[in-house]
Amino acid sequence: MEIRSSDDAETVEAVPDVHLSQLAAGDEMSVQGYTIDPGATVPAHSHPHEQAGLAIRGEATFRLDGEERVVTAGDSYVIPGGQTHAVENRGDGPFEGVDVFSPPRTDPDWRD
Repeated sequence: MEIRSSDDAETVEAVPDVHLSQLAAGDEMSVQGYTIDPGATVPAHSHPHEQAGLAIRGEATFRLDGEERVVTAGDSYVIPGGQTHAVENRGDGPFEGVDVFSPPRTDPDWRD
């Protein structure tokens, strides 16, 4: 078993005011933490990984297939691999949570 402190994870500003941290990765999945500051947007994108997440703080609007869905603290969600999606924080505080990717997303393009 590998244990890694979140304090040891490198945080990257993937796009303005969107902070992502690669927390852990195994053979079948990886875990990423995120903070999306008020007013920030994760632009529309897709990846082959299935993405399951848990919102820990705040709320944000997810856009998938032309539909908007609001996710708030305590909500969980699943985004199928290959589905284009975007996220916008329209609130007054940060939107924070954790995503799990399968297969592992150990070298995402936002790390470049």
